Amino acid sequence: MATAATPRHERVSSWIRDQIESGALLENDQLPSENQLGNRFGVSRITIRRALQTLESEGLIYRRQGLGSFVADTRLHQGLEHLSDFVEDMEAAGLEPETIILEEGQEPAGPRVAAALAIEEGTSVYRIDRLRKGGGETLAYDRTWMPMFYAHLLQQQNLEATTIYRVLEEEHGICVCKGTFRIEAINAPNDVAQHLDVPWGRALLLMERTTLTDADQSVYFQQRFYRSDKIAYELELRRTKRPKATIDDPVKGLEPVFKDQ
Repeated sequence: MATAATPRHERVSSWIRDQIESGALLENDQLPSENQLGNRFGVSRITIRRALQTLESEGLIYRRQGLGSFVADTRLHQGLEHLSDFVEDMEAAGLEPETIILEEGQEPAGPRVAAALAIEEGTSVYRIDRLRKGGGETLAYDRTWMPMFYAHLLQQQNLEATTIYRVLEEEHGICVCKGTFRIEAINAPNDVAQHLDVPWGRALLLMERTTLTDADQSVYFQQRFYRSDKIAYELELRRTKRPKATIDDPVKGLEPVFKDQ
């Protein structure tokens, strides 16, 4: 928090950071003009420009000549055109991944889990709840359900230090090579909100994914709750003059964008 002893340009930049972090200023919102900021803080335009330069170098804002300064979309991109796990996504993004196992154990499969894993409802499955961090920040909360066959292969493995993909592929030669994804916006349930340190009812992105072997056996069903203030998704398509697009058409995959990269 800025104090009277804080340099003037830092008081300005600190106030703008607070506005962004609190949600008072959202991505692509325009900041007050240099004159407005100067009048608010009783400082010169040189001081305001120094504060804005600091924020721009941090990636929090961007400036447009003749238009002013705007809140940046500082979220980080990764692709869904290929199957990857959270750790691989973070490493590709240049962020240090961290996984914290919150709870694990057997439970009977409910209707949603049973349908995703192609098993009978009530069949015993193994559930793992994990908190996911990137660069020290909490980004997501996972619930993963696995058939007991695959869960047994993970025994004695530290899933805070390795991944399900790596264990199955590198130690057991099981190709986890296909997946289906479903993404929707939801309001944070109370238990999920507590883990993600957001208010109950905050908008989240829920990604449901089922991963499969090359023989179409379900390896796991997962619900991942992403903080919507930390991630968005982008998709780049290319129009073709042919009547129907083919799988060879260049396309940039659906991409999550993580904040504070």
